[in-house]
Amino acid sequence: MRTVGIFEGKTHFSALIKDVQAGETITVTKNGEPVAQIIPVPEGRSQADAAMERILSRRVGLDDATIRELIDEGRRY
Repeated sequence: MRTVGIFEGKTHFSALIKDVQAGETITVTKNGEPVAQIIPVPEGRSQADAAMERILSRRVGLDDATIRELIDEGRRY
């Protein structure tokens, strides 16, 4: 895990993102104190993808679903 200050992070953001894509976790500090982490996105489906799959696989077809039901289902994720 690498640590960078805010200024360095801002200045070299593209390079940091490449490192994160390669699997590295980067801690961002402000005045020497950790304030954030940049981490790789876990592989696999996102929560939004999983929610959409649940919505689309409902027994009731989308034609029968109300807009309110779809909104409420989407807000759970």
